[in-house]
Amino acid sequence: MSVMTREETEALIEEVLQVYPEEARKERAKHLAINDQSVEQSKKCITSNKKSLPGVMTIRGCAYAGSKGVVWGPIKDMIHISHGPVGCGQYSRAGRRNYYIGTTGVNTFVTMNFTTDFQEKDIVFGGDKKLDKTIEEINTLFPLNKGVSIQSECPIGLIGDDIEAVAKKKKEEIGKPVVPVRCEGFRGVSQSLGHHIANDSIRDWVLGARDGDESFSTTPYDVSIIGDYNIGGDAWASRTLLEEMGLRVVAQWSGDGTLSEIELTPKVKLNLVHCYRSMNYISRHMEEKYGIPWMEYNFFGPTKIAESLRKIASFFDDKIKEGAERVIARYQAETDAVIAKYKPRLQGKRVMLFIGGLRPRHTIGAYEDLGMEVVGTGYEFGHNDDYDRTIPEMGNATLLYDDVTGYEFEEFVKAIKPDLIGSGIKEKYIFQKMGIPFRQMHSWDYSGPYHGYDGFAIFARDMDMTLNNPCWGSITAPWKKATAEQQEQVVASA
Repeated sequence: MSVMTREETEALIEEVLQVYPEEARKERAKHLAINDQSVEQSKKCITSNKKSLPGVMTIRGCAYAGSKGVVWGPIKDMIHISHGPVGCGQYSRAGRRNYYIGTTGVNTFVTMNFTTDFQEKDIVFGGDKKLDKTIEEINTLFPLNKGVSIQSECPIGLIGDDIEAVAKKKKEEIGKPVVPVRCEGFRGVSQSLGHHIANDSIRDWVLGARDGDESFSTTPYDVSIIGDYNIGGDAWASRTLLEEMGLRVVAQWSGDGTLSEIELTPKVKLNLVHCYRSMNYISRHMEEKYGIPWMEYNFFGPTKIAESLRKIASFFDDKIKEGAERVIARYQAETDAVIAKYKPRLQGKRVMLFIGGLRPRHTIGAYEDLGMEVVGTGYEFGHNDDYDRTIPEMGNATLLYDDVTGYEFEEFVKAIKPDLIGSGIKEKYIFQKMGIPFRQMHSWDYSGPYHGYDGFAIFARDMDMTLNNPCWGSITAPWKKATAEQQEQVVASA
């Protein structure tokens, strides 16, 4: 239960909103809410998936980021062209630690940067010919690539390049899939639309490639891992548990994923979705077209892992159900040891989160397994179905904030005084300068994995290492230093 009452939380939101002009205040008020577990639908208390206010800082990314940086980028055996000026491609290059197996530049290309490097003349005369030549050169230089995706940047949509025509032409010429993705950054509200656009391009240009192909031998226990980007090895950790319980993982995407795995996904018996926000679209499509059921699972922390393993097993026979119980029992001693070691050091500590994708709700259980409490959480680019899933996980009277501004987040932190903040790289140094323990929860602060039982041990260690580091007691925010110096001058002059 939160240390703040509903009235106190409501007063805090009202106080923070006072800085805005009236119109902006009314708009931002819709995105800040007090959690109420009795609410059946989040849209009754919080608004999401709306455009950010001009002039108000947002931490969101764009549609290009959602497609190139999240869905397509980690597919390791394809080459992903950033079609447009070099800036977007360079910014998105190696932005996340999507671990993969292979030899970079030979049969894997995730951390390489390919761009058509638009210049002024390309804006004036169009870039179709340049794109055609780029694909030709790439196929010559990297013959083991399995295909190409064209990730369009903002100028492409503005000048009207026909990337679909180029894709069809080059597919015939090189004999490999060439996928056009209309993910210009200005489209939609945030990177969330980029996920949807990327999913649709997979649906239209890739997924049906092996329809009717009976050469792949299936089993009753085939599953896919969807929406796991293998940050710090997360997908490998998840895959280990699924295979230990008797399932066969046919495909994982996008982290350490391949084009062939994506093509084989329609042959599985169950799609397991980790990041609902980025991959529910393609999962719904496969359910409608191929009759494949799907479920969202959570492998953060032993409580949620056990719940998810049992739910996954419920789709299969007694062999898999017994396998799930065997896996849970096998790791029980390890889990108990981790909790015994770290819970006394973390018990009662309060956490505030502001992240993207699944993390604002999925990590709550892992913190609670360590005796910690999440007192505020929110999504950078969530939709109301994300908040529907979050409300039951949060205590009553705790804070919910959607697309929170830098100002709002700082003021909430100053008032609530959490012991730990989990957010992104853009917020990291602000709160560290304030002397508040901080974990970068988009890429695990270069640690991980955090998924699975072994990942929970790393998660617990990292939270303890961050929160209980003695350095925080030696840090004074620069603006607080100035105030202290002014007070000393006043005392000296008195």
